[in-house]
This record gives sequence, C-alpha cells and structure tokens, in this order.
Amino acid sequence: MALKQDLGQRIQYLRKEKKLTQEALAELVGIDQKNISKIENGNNYPAAETLTAIANALEVDIYELFVFNKIPYEQMKEEIINSLNNDKNILYLYKCLKFSK
Repeated sequence: MALKQDLGQRIQYLRKEKKLTQEALAELVGIDQKNISKIENGNNYPAAETLTAIANALEVDIYELFVFNKIPYEQMKEEIINSLNNDKNILYLYKCLKFSK
C-alpha cells in the first residue's frame, strides 16, 4: 500500500511543480480527472501505458515517478559538497557524471 501512496504523492508533487491542475494533467494523459485524483490519493495503480503518458506529460523520465526521496534537496546538496573534500569521492562522482551522458 505504501508504494501506491508514494507514487501518488510523487505524481502530485511533479504535477504541482509544473503548475498543472488535475484536469490539465488528465487531458494531457487522455484519462478522466477522477482517475488522476485516485492515483494521487494512492487508491489506484495506473496501468503501464498511463504511467508512460503521465511521465511524458510531466516531462520526466518514467523512473523519476518512482524517486521517493524524502531527503530535502538542500540537505542532499550540502552532503554532496561536503563529500568533495575526499579525492576518492571526487573521482567516483566524476566517473558517474561522465558515463551517465
């Protein structure tokens, strides 16, 4: 049950970040607004095709719908900056960035 709720909250967060209403997202996805509401409330799992359409409408890769990171970005940023004091971490991060393109 937690997955449905986390997924719904993530979709809602991304939708609001794009300043879209549920109605606007539903129109872009091609489903009823009630279905968007049920997904966001954690009451329904969207079908694979619907997930793909939601990701496209929100202009994110599909995996981003499943990034349930509860660590604030400022904290992540601070931890990354602090980790740059270690040469081994710099090399690792560089390799990650270079090969992720």
